[in-house]
Amino acid sequence: MKKIIIIKYGELTTKKDNINFFITTLKDNIKNCLVDYETEIKYDKGRMFIYANEDNLDVAIEKIKKTFGIHEINIGYEIDDNSIENIKKSLIELIKDRDITSFKIVTKRSDKKYPINSMEISRQMGGIVLKNKEKAEVDVHNPKMVINIEVRLNNKVYIYFDKIKGIGGYPVGVAGKGLLMLSGGIDSPVAGYLALKRGVRIEAIYFESPPHTSDAAKNKVISLAKKLSEYSGYVKLHVINFTAIQEAILKNCPHEYLVTIMRRMMYRISERIAKKNNCKVLINGESIGQVASQTLTSMAAINCVTKLPVIRPVACLDKLDIIEIAKNIDTYETSILPFEDCCTIFVPDHPVINPTEESASEYEKSFDFENLISDAVYNENIIKVENKICEEHSSIL
Repeated sequence: MKKIIIIKYGELTTKKDNINFFITTLKDNIKNCLVDYETEIKYDKGRMFIYANEDNLDVAIEKIKKTFGIHEINIGYEIDDNSIENIKKSLIELIKDRDITSFKIVTKRSDKKYPINSMEISRQMGGIVLKNKEKAEVDVHNPKMVINIEVRLNNKVYIYFDKIKGIGGYPVGVAGKGLLMLSGGIDSPVAGYLALKRGVRIEAIYFESPPHTSDAAKNKVISLAKKLSEYSGYVKLHVINFTAIQEAILKNCPHEYLVTIMRRMMYRISERIAKKNNCKVLINGESIGQVASQTLTSMAAINCVTKLPVIRPVACLDKLDIIEIAKNIDTYETSILPFEDCCTIFVPDHPVINPTEESASEYEKSFDFENLISDAVYNENIIKVENKICEEHSSIL
């Protein structure tokens, strides 16, 4: 018997013509997250089987837990001889050191040519358990242990007891790529996580405004990107110096419109970075009504400067719901560190909550923002954030 990891797909099984693309992408993602370990991965349309050194199985499972596209992870045992007598012999060996009281047998027979049907296999295996474990009794409704037996088309049998819930979703990359507007707050990392869960590979953009913002604020965002990279392998972070633009807005525009015009500039820059990097959408952490720039009127006045679709995964979530997700993905404690980013400096006492596109456009004529935007995009810095290494370099244009 070989001790292996068995993966169940969940939502992926709803796909039809392109199911192979989804499964092979999942396989590649798992392979990448286990690159430091010698593994072999086999799969069919129903299951994926991961073979690794038994000493590394627990570490491998911890990494796989953060891989999207997985419904369930099982520690299983592969039996090469699928004869009913060998299955019985293997089951006796596997239950020998297990404490079994109430149990039930669940058998799946994808190999319909196998001479014994699922119900009969379950009956015979149940008899084996009752014969070999004195305290054992059958409970089909609320058992303390479920013994799973699968007879598959590869002429092998799999037995497993323990299951670990996966995080679901689609494998990262199957839905293309998006650019996440990543601030140091609570909402945008959660938005990035939810986009990853739907199969969107993310790059991220961060606006810094030195000397008004500190290196500590940037390092905070790098830490958040690193948290997200645990679910995607890596995050390419585009760092934009926003100082000249922000100071020009402060100098030339009415203060109640500072946030509106600042966000419009960010969207323009994000669109250029997105197109340059083949990102099909922008993603951000805007939540309806949470702040002045996130009223529906404000969103409309800001959104109109870009032609790219904008995805707002947390738009309709309560703040407490967002915080709960942030805690679950371990970004919350980093997000609440007290380092100001450029979205929180220069905020007026009374920002406009119902701005108009016409007014914003008129105020923007008071300074040459096109050249400032071009300079900001040209001088971006790119940080490739991975689980292990953060490598910083300037972009080559």
